[in-house]
Amino acid sequence: MVDFPLLTAILLTPIWGILVLSFMPREADKTIKMISAVTMAIALGLTLYAYWAYDVSLGGLQYIENVPWITELGVSYALGVDGISLPLLLLTMLVGFSTIFVSWNVENRSKEFFIQLLLLVVGAIGTFVSQDLFIFLLFYELGIIPSYIMVVVWGSSERVSKEYAAMKLTIYLLLGSAFMLAGVIALYVNAFPAGMRTFSMQVLAQAHMMGNLSEDVQVFTFFLLLLGFGSTLSMWPFYSWAPDGYAAAPTGVSMLHAGVLKKIGGYGLIRIGLLILPLGVKFWAPFIAFFAVVNVLYAAFVTIAQKDLKYIVGYSSISHMGYILIGFAALNVISIDGAIANMFAHGIMSALFFAMIGLVYDKTNTRQVLSLGGLAHQMPRVATGFMLAGMSSLGLPGLAGFIPEFTTFVGAFKVYPLHTLLAISGIVFTALYILRVLANVLFGPRREEFDTCRDASGVELVSLVLLGTVLVVVGVFPQLLMGMVNSGMEPVMALLVKLHVTPTLLGGVFQ
Repeated sequence: MVDFPLLTAILLTPIWGILVLSFMPREADKTIKMISAVTMAIALGLTLYAYWAYDVSLGGLQYIENVPWITELGVSYALGVDGISLPLLLLTMLVGFSTIFVSWNVENRSKEFFIQLLLLVVGAIGTFVSQDLFIFLLFYELGIIPSYIMVVVWGSSERVSKEYAAMKLTIYLLLGSAFMLAGVIALYVNAFPAGMRTFSMQVLAQAHMMGNLSEDVQVFTFFLLLLGFGSTLSMWPFYSWAPDGYAAAPTGVSMLHAGVLKKIGGYGLIRIGLLILPLGVKFWAPFIAFFAVVNVLYAAFVTIAQKDLKYIVGYSSISHMGYILIGFAALNVISIDGAIANMFAHGIMSALFFAMIGLVYDKTNTRQVLSLGGLAHQMPRVATGFMLAGMSSLGLPGLAGFIPEFTTFVGAFKVYPLHTLLAISGIVFTALYILRVLANVLFGPRREEFDTCRDASGVELVSLVLLGTVLVVVGVFPQLLMGMVNSGMEPVMALLVKLHVTPTLLGGVFQ
């Protein structure tokens, strides 16, 4: 398959599914769902092949495709993946495949629902495989509009109206994308003179080496990108869209947003920020480290006070993004290794959490912690999924969350010892609210009002088995993930060594 356009095939598979669904009659509910499932199964299979066939010893970009498109602007249909993007592409497929089965009971306008769901997946795929900034932005925007439609049409919320939550989510992400667009334009204009301009990420990464991007330009341009990617990643203070959005969204959309789309922010900081604007990253890194600590501690405190299961996982997700931010801000290979692995592990864990919450809500008609209890008696399979997600969230050894968090802290401690100690304390608060939720929702005396609730079965088990298995397998064999991530660190390592961009903060002066 050397000459086979594998990434294009992965990208087109859900698009083909969308086209087929567009011609299906709305009454063919079961066929619509089967087509969606088969579509995502093929895309997942192709991605697993790409992950297995990737040459870790060689590293770098592989499965490269490059076709000139808008030559006057320097735009190309350029695709490729490496050890940084391939795990996130696999994450997209695993979560995307799971959302089809989590959404199996959707009956209201199911045709439109699954079309929008596949569009979200296409947007995520495109951002992780694009090697052209113009193409990257197109796919990023593709993931925003379907989110608004799906929350408004198929969402529900107990605290705020779904219209409010959808509009809040959309405004925050669109404002972030506006800053991102401004940053990309500034980079495009300043990197090369007119007539030589390009959107190629690989070529733009050489601009600072050629002296075309001054430090001031890099500092300003990265600040614009930080506002955009920081909003997507729920970096403090641009986080408040996430809990309301997750709570109001249908389960599948919550899984994709928390598990996948949020990670585009962290990926963009590394792929576009660090590799193209390293001096800008160096300047802002201490500020990012501060925001990371605020993310971890503030969101953890807020999580403790929540009573709604979706809000608990939503704020917990914001807290965990702090680990990714501090790993990025430390600017060494170990910490960035941990940040990337954290994105994968957290994506699987949060998707499984939201899937289990969706099952509990469907069966009990409530997400309130105090209204639940003893569900392990009636729903032991759902309880198993909750336990796997919860234990991975608090970093239990043997599950996927432990090694990434440990690696992040080891790398960050060398640069920000105080910040890292404060971030590590977040694990204590995570354990507090996770164990409280598990105790109150799953254990305790059997409650007779839930005796009529049946356990997960059939298609409902797909997400539990798939995502739960990934958490265990990656936890027991972390090299399956860490080996891939390490293979993508060579250009990052070379950049950090050559430019000495690791930040230090002495007496308030950046050096």
